[in-house]
Amino acid sequence: MKIPAFSYHRPESLDEALGLLRDHGDDAKVLAGGQSLLPIMALRLGRPEHLIDIGRLPGLASITVDGRGKVIIGALVRHAAAEGSTDIAGHAPLVSEALPHVGHTAIRTRGTVCGSIAHADPAAELPAVALATDAIMVAESSDGVRHIRASDFFEGYLQTALRPDELLTEVRFPPWPDNTGAAVSEVSRRHGDFAMMGVACTISVADEITAAALSFFGADSIPIRATEAEQSLVGRQPDGDAFDDAAKIVMSTLQPGADLHASAAHRRHLAGVVTRRALAEATSRIGAMA
Repeated sequence: MKIPAFSYHRPESLDEALGLLRDHGDDAKVLAGGQSLLPIMALRLGRPEHLIDIGRLPGLASITVDGRGKVIIGALVRHAAAEGSTDIAGHAPLVSEALPHVGHTAIRTRGTVCGSIAHADPAAELPAVALATDAIMVAESSDGVRHIRASDFFEGYLQTALRPDELLTEVRFPPWPDNTGAAVSEVSRRHGDFAMMGVACTISVADEITAAALSFFGADSIPIRATEAEQSLVGRQPDGDAFDDAAKIVMSTLQPGADLHASAAHRRHLAGVVTRRALAEATSRIGAMA
């Protein structure tokens, strides 16, 4: 289908872009990579009257690591650039683990990390990664700057805490903990499809498991942390028994929906499968991600 008519704006500065968002509010959408927005418009699932193309804004395409190891990804960092970044691989390895699962090469060449998180598709990998790592979203408007925790950011299906006049200018991933591994495991109908069920996982081990994160995508209207399963792992040895018990808790507590691709029961089964896989893979990578 053809995209409905809209007014196109291409600001040259961040202040100009924020002014346009202030003026047009709910009638405007931000265009960065366009890999999610344009298909939605073509399907008439969204009909913004104004598109604000931020592609020329300076200073938003950087990947930086501060002195404490925090990784800051700007609004115009493409998936492909993040996928090839040694800084992200070394300091935010869960992001690196997720990126090869995002769509196809052509999509990753145009799509942006911040755009995927702001779009908030519950079957997408990067929102779940942000939740698993307790990332901070930086939202800017003409009125100032807000810092929003991932746990407060995702509010519903394709809905976030961003106000209509705000732009997500960067995402900040906290310093990577010592002795921690990461993995992303998902099941989809074809490579590049959205996941029927997936999990972004971290596990920290000293003599025993000291912390874990299990953040599911394709499981609800927002990414979901399986906190009960996470807590069940702490204090145990990182072995098959612990992982099986965590998977059983996941299967009993997640409440995924059903659609033409999978029943709710099948999705719960897949949640257990990806939990076991991700925990084993993340454990095997401890040390390699230092």
